[in-house]
Amino acid sequence: MNKESSATTSGAIPLSRSSGLGWGLLGVAAFSLTVPLTRIVVDGGAMSPVFVGAGRAVVAGTLAVAALLLTRPRRPQGRQWLRLAIVAGGIVAGFPLLTSFALRTVPAAHGAVVIALLPAATAVVAVLRTRERTRPAFWAAAALGAVAAGAFAQVQGGGFGGLHREDLLLFGAVIAAGIGYAEGGLLARELGAWQTVAWALVLSLPAMTVLAVASMGQGLPHASGVQWAGFAYLAVVSMFLGFFAWYRGLAIGPITQVSQIQLAQPVMSIGWAALLLGEPLTVATAAGGLAVIACALLAVRSRGTGRASPASAPTSATGEPREEEVSVQPA
Repeated sequence: MNKESSATTSGAIPLSRSSGLGWGLLGVAAFSLTVPLTRIVVDGGAMSPVFVGAGRAVVAGTLAVAALLLTRPRRPQGRQWLRLAIVAGGIVAGFPLLTSFALRTVPAAHGAVVIALLPAATAVVAVLRTRERTRPAFWAAAALGAVAAGAFAQVQGGGFGGLHREDLLLFGAVIAAGIGYAEGGLLARELGAWQTVAWALVLSLPAMTVLAVASMGQGLPHASGVQWAGFAYLAVVSMFLGFFAWYRGLAIGPITQVSQIQLAQPVMSIGWAALLLGEPLTVATAAGGLAVIACALLAVRSRGTGRASPASAPTSATGEPREEEVSVQPA
């Protein structure tokens, strides 16, 4: 491992496991408002889903350009650009656009329950990415979580056959974000936490700018002050600052433990939906949320019971870098 390809350089700072959990919790708290605020922003059609999804990326990308110009970190090399494209496709384009379309019609609490699959999805992608060996219990729990989320969506949609287009969009958003989170968490150990999301935003900036401009039609959307405030939060915090904390937590790791903190996100989001949108907390929502969270928790906990394959070295027996080896570039 050389200086130019890893965050475990002579300038890196070893960090404790509790530090990773703290940064992860800060990121989750920032993300917990994303679903209810997206629902507010797209309500009534004042802002189109394409404008919300792409526009927030343009604002965050502009901030990323400024941050990179001011700090001048080393540029990604070789395959790191391809990995950044994967991160950008998941968290900059995929998740924001898909959720913006879905939340035009479904309640924020409904979206939060389906998105509760995200911790398990992140763990699944991380297992596949690192070729970690896991016990069948991991795959069973992940599959059960998907079934629970699907069943909840069908019940909320009107029974069997009630799985609507919006639910498919939400499931697609979960897959996209799981890929972006897992790859970004691994890449953050090489480039640094905020640098990873900043480079991903810059890489996607041209395409997102074209989409945002094309979506405006006659000009800026005629939205209320509250909707513009929500859009500002989505752009600056959900798309930019929140990822600084989240990827830093994942970089410190272990990803298996830090990712569990995200299980609190749907609970927070449902609470925000009730407070900000006045959405009732129904028995079905509570039961569905608890079922999906329980399956996701079982999945991320059972993931660490296997052994990592030799190709994923250097790692611990759980597929994560050994605790004494985990270090990241100073923020």
